[in-house]
Amino acid sequence: MRNIIVFIYKYYVFLLFFLLEFFSLYLIYQYNTYQRASFINFSNGVSGNVFNTVANFKSYFRLRQINDSLQLENARLRSELFTSYYNNEIRDFKVNDTIYKQQYTYIAAKVLNNSVNRRNNYLTLNRGRIHGVKQQMGVICDNGVVGIVMGVSDRFCTVLSLLNSNAKISAKIADNNAFGSLIWDGDDPTICRLLDVNKHVEVENGKRIVTSGFSTIFPENIPIGEVYTHSLEAGDNFHTIKVKLATGFVNLTSVYIINNFYKEEMDSLEIEAQTRLTDDK
Repeated sequence: MRNIIVFIYKYYVFLLFFLLEFFSLYLIYQYNTYQRASFINFSNGVSGNVFNTVANFKSYFRLRQINDSLQLENARLRSELFTSYYNNEIRDFKVNDTIYKQQYTYIAAKVLNNSVNRRNNYLTLNRGRIHGVKQQMGVICDNGVVGIVMGVSDRFCTVLSLLNSNAKISAKIADNNAFGSLIWDGDDPTICRLLDVNKHVEVENGKRIVTSGFSTIFPENIPIGEVYTHSLEAGDNFHTIKVKLATGFVNLTSVYIINNFYKEEMDSLEIEAQTRLTDDK
């Protein structure tokens, strides 16, 4: 204790200068919008570069796993090509290509930072504004849904993970199209809950849970998981459904960011409709 007091007494001028300097920087950051924005951009760039370096080391030791994952993904995509289907129809037919318009494209990205042990988890990806990434874009992986883009800088973006108490995804049971809201209760990183599924809907363990398509963020039928357990108590109007997630967040390394060409048009139309309803009231 005596040594601490002697140290403070000997260097109190420097310590006082350091505290005042820190306090002045805090005031500048707190009450000046331009300086605050500059500091945030700088810190995002620094943290992004640090995460990028760490992710490069992690990726080096997971190359085999990544290659296996890419092979499985390529096999799945090849199986969905038109050339992989057999036409069993006898009569001739023609397809008017003009009716097929591409709505979604996918931006490949690498996970630089990820957390699963908090109540509100986020990811950092190595794609940003210069790569075409915008806020409110969906993020998926080979197995299923990952989250939604929240913050974007020039070269990086942050993603609201599905393992976040603020995340809510519109989902449905694949077999009967009964839909509800998927949320995470902050406990098990492999389990989510599907809410608002009416008691008259037939629910069974093992049923596939997919995206409903009732948003501009995710296309329809993107895998989410499967029914793990379900129950319906007497007097309840909705099922209690736990969903085993298809996405393994613990070992997540590669993802795809979804770009919906028609998102802005659809969003503006819905906002206009909501505004009209509000005005009518």
